[in-house]
Amino acid sequence: MKTAIPELLQLLEVTGCIVTIDAIGTQTEIAKTIIDGGGDYLLSVKENQGHLFEDIQYLFDVDVAQGYMREHSYAKSVNKGHGRTETRECWAIDKEEYLALVRKREQWEHLKSIVRIVSQRQIGEEVEVQTRYFISSLPAEAKKILKTKRSHWKIENQVYWVLDIAIREDESRVRKDHAAENLAVLRHIALNLLKKENTAKGDIHAKRLQAGWNNEYLLTVLKS
Repeated sequence: MKTAIPELLQLLEVTGCIVTIDAIGTQTEIAKTIIDGGGDYLLSVKENQGHLFEDIQYLFDVDVAQGYMREHSYAKSVNKGHGRTETRECWAIDKEEYLALVRKREQWEHLKSIVRIVSQRQIGEEVEVQTRYFISSLPAEAKKILKTKRSHWKIENQVYWVLDIAIREDESRVRKDHAAENLAVLRHIALNLLKKENTAKGDIHAKRLQAGWNNEYLLTVLKS
């Protein structure tokens, strides 16, 4: 997957685009590929990124403890519906004195800002809070960054819903070695092909059944 993403990005026109990728895509080569293609990146940073995660988390934790967060670019969004309230707060920092403390910063092409997003989901009396960190080639404009990431999550949730309902991904019990990851890639490819094919009527689930029943339609999907 790590080698496939740069190859895919080289095939896409990313000029003027903001590319958002989950932690698996937070690689120096991927960041460089996006910048070389004329785009910007917003990459998720998790614990498996080692010093990068530690440094960003530390910088924000210090400012939270000392009450300095109000000095950074800030944005907030609140969404309510179906008995659920989702609140997201975003802080972004592009000050040089902060970025200078990120170890091996120079390896990240055009790294301009570090980002902290705190999401709170409340359903009834139950409250779930999650803190996420990001690196970006964008300046510290929290409102723009939060809007970009919310769009990413919206698309991601829609894809997962379709994969579950139409392709029954959650029912898969394949776990051995890298089989689950490989099948996930194949399911995404199948989903994209079914979405692209427009000669047949019906939703993704109906198209998938037709492809299983009719070899001619299957070839039409594969050629789409």
